[in-house]
Amino acid sequence: MPVQTRREGRVCVVTLDREAKRNAIDEEMTLAIDAALNEFEDDPEIRVGVLTGGPSVFSAGTDLAGGSGKPTPRGGEYGIIRRKRTKPLIAAVEGVAFGGGLEIAMACDLVVASRAARFGLPEVKRGVVATSGALFRAPRSLPLNVARELLLTGRELDVDRAERIGFVNRVVEPGEALAGALELAADIARNSPVSVRETLAAVEARVGADDASAWVATEKAKEVVQRSEDAIEGIRAFFEKREPDWPGR
Repeated sequence: MPVQTRREGRVCVVTLDREAKRNAIDEEMTLAIDAALNEFEDDPEIRVGVLTGGPSVFSAGTDLAGGSGKPTPRGGEYGIIRRKRTKPLIAAVEGVAFGGGLEIAMACDLVVASRAARFGLPEVKRGVVATSGALFRAPRSLPLNVARELLLTGRELDVDRAERIGFVNRVVEPGEALAGALELAADIARNSPVSVRETLAAVEARVGADDASAWVATEKAKEVVQRSEDAIEGIRAFFEKREPDWPGR
């Protein structure tokens, strides 16, 4: 299975387990993430979730060879991006969280990252755009100009800067992201589940108020880019391991 789950008391740990492919998300993994998070949400004994990619990599985003499959009814893209949750979910990040991997982290409520973590939105380098929430969640999670920098340059955001600007809640030593996330999850799980649920809902009502129009804008950008010659050249150059020669149309 490309996703493993286990319980730590009242905490559910969901682990992406496709390390050989840098946890790139294909259709099978999308369905597995969706199933794991459905179980997490529906189990009344579980109060907090932790999503990790294991000890060496979080996720490199969509599997460009085969795609990530269709959005799921409850979770949307990757089984998580449009999910309406009532329980907190913490991302525990080791290694790369690129493209859709970073968008998954942005879909979580808190982020614990090791000093080996690397964040980035490289879509513009491939002639495409971020389609799983980053076009509006990056400006929400990061200072506006930092979000623009990541989205327009494709450059990486290092973990120290990510903590300094408030995206990462805690930075830990390499290999300790899951332990750090479990410690944070335990703090939450000790609190009133009703209070936590209603607090999370109130915050989401505020920050997610414009999501419907933001998804419309994302879809418009996606449609334009997908029809472009740049998109064809970007993906071809990626697989041919060369610099793209952009047609600009």
